[in-house]
Amino acid sequence: MLPEWMSAKAVAAEGLSRRTFLKAGAAAGGGLVLGFYLPGSGRLALAAEAKPVYVPNAFLKIAPDNTVTVMVNRLEFGQGVQTGLPMLIAEELDADWSLVRSELAPAEDVYKDPVAGMQMTGGSSAIKNSFMQYREIGAKARAMLITAAAQQWNVNPKQCRTENSMVLGPNAKKASYGSLVDAAAKLPIPEKVTLKDPKQFRIIGRPTPRLDAAAKSSGKQQFGMDVQLPGMKVAMVARPPVFGGKPAKWDAAKAKAIKGMVDAFEVPTERGGKGIAIVANGYWAAKQGRDALEVEWNTASLKKVDSAKQLTDYKALAGKPGLLAKEADISKLESAPKKIVAEYEFPYLAHAPMEPLNCTVDLKDGACTVWAGSQFQTVDREAVARVSGLKLEQVTLNTVAAGGGFGRRAVATSDYIVEAIHVAKALKASGKGGPLKVIWSREDDIKGGYYRPSVVHRAEIGVDAKGKVLAWNHTAVGQSLLAGTPFEKWMKDGVDGTLIEGLGEPYEMPLKVNVHHPDENVPVLWWRSVGATHTAYVTETLIDELAHLAGRDPVAYRRELAGSDKRYLAALDAAVKNSGYGKKTLPKGHAWGVAIHKSFNSYVAYVVEASVENGAPKLHKVTAGVHCNRAVNPLSIEAQVEGAVLMAVGTTLPGSAVTLKAGVVEQQNFSDFMVARLPDMPQVSVHIVPSGEAPTGMGEPGFPPLAPAYANALFKLTGKRLRKLPFDLNQA
Repeated sequence: MLPEWMSAKAVAAEGLSRRTFLKAGAAAGGGLVLGFYLPGSGRLALAAEAKPVYVPNAFLKIAPDNTVTVMVNRLEFGQGVQTGLPMLIAEELDADWSLVRSELAPAEDVYKDPVAGMQMTGGSSAIKNSFMQYREIGAKARAMLITAAAQQWNVNPKQCRTENSMVLGPNAKKASYGSLVDAAAKLPIPEKVTLKDPKQFRIIGRPTPRLDAAAKSSGKQQFGMDVQLPGMKVAMVARPPVFGGKPAKWDAAKAKAIKGMVDAFEVPTERGGKGIAIVANGYWAAKQGRDALEVEWNTASLKKVDSAKQLTDYKALAGKPGLLAKEADISKLESAPKKIVAEYEFPYLAHAPMEPLNCTVDLKDGACTVWAGSQFQTVDREAVARVSGLKLEQVTLNTVAAGGGFGRRAVATSDYIVEAIHVAKALKASGKGGPLKVIWSREDDIKGGYYRPSVVHRAEIGVDAKGKVLAWNHTAVGQSLLAGTPFEKWMKDGVDGTLIEGLGEPYEMPLKVNVHHPDENVPVLWWRSVGATHTAYVTETLIDELAHLAGRDPVAYRRELAGSDKRYLAALDAAVKNSGYGKKTLPKGHAWGVAIHKSFNSYVAYVVEASVENGAPKLHKVTAGVHCNRAVNPLSIEAQVEGAVLMAVGTTLPGSAVTLKAGVVEQQNFSDFMVARLPDMPQVSVHIVPSGEAPTGMGEPGFPPLAPAYANALFKLTGKRLRKLPFDLNQA
């Protein structure tokens, strides 16, 4: 959802080494603040001596009934972080897992990612970045509870141990954590603790059902869309059909005739545009009011993107030198005995989460409270303060569970939240203020949001008589995700690394890369696995093509090119071995396809089984080999892979592209923007390579290799190299 290199650069941008940053975070209380519930007080006390940072409900609450509540410093939007992070604390705390609960933390400095330096969810970083942070919190709390018990019993703490939320001492003494928190909260936080030897783990690594599974399966889970406040009004915004447009004139007379209608007024929208907010006493009245609104839009001076023309222009650019992103000696290209020249086309993609965007605001004099499924809590809270004219400490941003996001809720401009603040300000100025929820419809989400950029790749590859790559000249054309944002400073010599991340990796070959970043009037944003959504497809289908050209088995060819990359080879071997590739006889009309890709420092390999039925591609089975180092919760990893498989299948289906005509997005709902559905889901088996190394990311790595593995299988069935997404078996 964010580029994989972003977290590290966030630290470097501040001139801090990772070690220095973590020490600074500890001094400020970040990641080391322990909160304990004081019986009968209804408040939180911090177990810290010198200059404690007071944050209500910091990371850990232990109630008198022994319930352990872990505050999760991320957004939960289906990826399982509300279970994975508590597992880390519970492991080192020796908590009774049946008594562990979790809550989403509000936006506060203490909850900032210890590596990124901001509170955020993205880049497959939650478990990876907080693995040590959350374990240390659990271990320090455990040490304090042992000390409290030892002092009560007048024994040496070394004579005590913990088990299932109990401290056990000599002479059969025992005390529950809940009975000790009052005393433990008064103790200093130990500077150093010894973490468990992995051989002692009883929670980490165990397949663990999600803590929020019951609430979600029963309909009790509260998402942002479910937030209800007394007297709350609902707003919908009529946004310009072309990005950056403004109303030329509008008439709300018919809208105001709708029962429940409250008011209508202009508000700023993205890219310098303006929209018209319709405020009502409920969603249906707001929607009817917006439908009845009469408006003429001024879009005369705006660039109006046409997808067909854009593709033509991009292909022309792909044939020209651009900004140099990677240098290599390609002098042998022209004289190579064999050549491959390939152009690839990838369309704009909408994020299309199941829960459309929404934001609830309670704006008062001197205070503003926001409820949102934010992926960028730090950025969004600062945006609320800026737009509302309040101080940061006057803003409360409550993180609410979201029904998906895939990067759409991590926007540098905080677009949907800023828009809600503008509506709340206008409503307050009209004298009709109070709590307000701004809701985006599905149509709003698809027609007026941000998109994965459309991209064209052009590759010229020279190969010798034995199939060895002599030279690879590559050009990529696509909008920059970073240009015009606070992250633009991370572009090197004008090159946005998100466009080409993972291209050609990890294969050793002379690869020269140029890029073009056209300026288009279409807002673009990271989308699950970012650049790897297309670079993996290009790389892995070309590697397959090279293997075919060399007359080699595609698995053996990959093994040879990967060299000594042990994690790559282990993931590939896991998928191959468990699929039966090369040994099992497939049904007539079925074929194998293989692909592997590293993203967010995790490897996922797929061996797929596909066919063509009634002229259409059909994916039957997917066998995954996953190397993400230590698996904290294998069940969550399996779920991530399964979800990524289905999402990736969706990009291959006809109708899954977002297109524009005269600057207007042509798709508006799931009726004309295809997403994968239950009949499209193949049988999936996931095989995790055992490892004792620190975890790497898993939110996104399952996506990139699926489509190329599928395309490689279809080549064996049709003899056609599929150079664009979605699939079209009629293409040349």
